[in-house]
Amino acid sequence: MQALYSEKIDDFREEFMELHPYDQAEFFSGLDDKLRAKVYSYLSPKEMADIFENLETDEEDFKEALAQMNPAYAADMLSEMYADDAVDVLNELDKDQVVSYLTIMDEEAAQEIKDLLHYEEYTAGSIMTTEFISISANQTVRSAMYILKKEAPEAETIYYLFVVDEEKRLAGVISLRDLIVSDDDTMISEIMNERVVSVSVGEDQEEVARKMRDYNFLALPVVDFQNHLLGIITVDDIIDVMEEEASDDYSKLAGIADVDKVDKNPISAAKKRLPWLIILLFLGMFTASLIGRFEETLNQVAILAVFIPLIAGMAGNTGTQALAVAVRGIATGDLEKESKWAIILREAGTGMITGAICGFLVTFIVYFWQGDFFLGALVGVSIFITLIVATLAGSLVPLLMHRLNIDPAVASGPFITTINDIISILIYFGIATAFMSYLTS
Repeated sequence: MQALYSEKIDDFREEFMELHPYDQAEFFSGLDDKLRAKVYSYLSPKEMADIFENLETDEEDFKEALAQMNPAYAADMLSEMYADDAVDVLNELDKDQVVSYLTIMDEEAAQEIKDLLHYEEYTAGSIMTTEFISISANQTVRSAMYILKKEAPEAETIYYLFVVDEEKRLAGVISLRDLIVSDDDTMISEIMNERVVSVSVGEDQEEVARKMRDYNFLALPVVDFQNHLLGIITVDDIIDVMEEEASDDYSKLAGIADVDKVDKNPISAAKKRLPWLIILLFLGMFTASLIGRFEETLNQVAILAVFIPLIAGMAGNTGTQALAVAVRGIATGDLEKESKWAIILREAGTGMITGAICGFLVTFIVYFWQGDFFLGALVGVSIFITLIVATLAGSLVPLLMHRLNIDPAVASGPFITTINDIISILIYFGIATAFMSYLTS
């Protein structure tokens, strides 16, 4: 916007405030420090809060943006944000910075934020908002509408109103539509839905996202062990959770600490990638030593070495495919509905079909290429057995980890690939050694 560069405050505000909050955030993200300082002086803390709620940035960017602001201005901005969004920002800061902002922040807003900060990260409590509208079952629609009009400006969503009893326990829910179409003198207890789906404050955010997806809710109430209503989780927060969880799973499947953050510093990037690479390096050395144990077999039939990359590659690819299906099934909850024997039989059947077809093709390709049918049959049988084992390993390893309460995505693609390399080499050279007389005759 040219008005910002030319320091025409009124023109800038007129143009800027017409933008959608997401577009405002995108514009702000592209500014340098000097222009951002102008924006702070042109916008109120409340207007800046709307921008921060839509920022998609990482820890360092949040720290940098807040450091550029006057501390009192930053504290006022955080006070104006929805409590759950303010918590998301503060979670990216150091503890001493959080304490500093909470000290100079509006007392009521600071208390709401403190209440949310003590919940464990990645739980329902950590992503819920306390800015919702609750009503009583023993009041009329007219009085409920009065409360709605009064509290709506501060609430994060008004599509659902949650009904509580005298002890603040969740008793029901009523939609805005039902409230509007009902007669003013109708009691809330007569029109509310008593079958309310809720989540525990300590429930994992991934489970919360799955539940909201299954029921197609716009908001989900959060309760404690005595069913007291503590807050609600809105669909926009769940979308962020789903993106975060997907990114986290992809990072683990790739064997990287955090693929969501692009490191401009090669040293920092290398630190994130090295742990898995070092583990895989040692596994690779074990694979190399394993091949060395079959040196005598290779000396007698050197052609066997040609097919090592083929066998290992097929095992790795098949295992990774099965792994991807298994991790997705666990994430969506689909695999939990099946018995373990049904999963084993299905994956064994899949491995047998793919292994039989690939093994058959390889047998005849090697035969026409090398003119040795038995060599082709050996490679084909090795691929047949390898694909069955690799498919089972790729699907059952993450399931086993899930049963042991270990994140199944830890069974990353590189890890499964390397393990299947070892298995495939053992199968290939084991068969070759057993039938060496037929290869050398």
